[in-house]
Amino acid sequence: QVQLVESGGGLVQAGGSLNLSCAVSGTIVSNRVADWYRQAPGKQREFVATLTPTGITDYAHSVEGRFTISRDNAKNTVFLQMNDLKSEDTAIYYCSITFEHTYWGQGTQVTVSS
Repeated sequence: QVQLVESGGGLVQAGGSLNLSCAVSGTIVSNRVADWYRQAPGKQREFVATLTPTGITDYAHSVEGRFTISRDNAKNTVFLQMNDLKSEDTAIYYCSITFEHTYWGQGTQVTVSS
């Protein structure tokens, strides 16, 4: 059974940083495509970042240069380092793992105050 548990969200002032974690069980994260998505109030869920098994990364234009996706194979965990946060980054952040099926975590709230 694949499970994903996000943590690390919270309230931060604009310009601040947060590091989100996604602990994965039931599969080996280094063998899978891992993504971060977010959903702001009243908006659709949107792509934030992706990390492939070979280490290729890609980012939404709105976060490129400020966010970094990475993984710790020993901990089977995916991270999203978020720097220079803006009020428009306020959302629930979800991680996902895709192989045959897309598995989602429960999300973690990020609130950026201006």
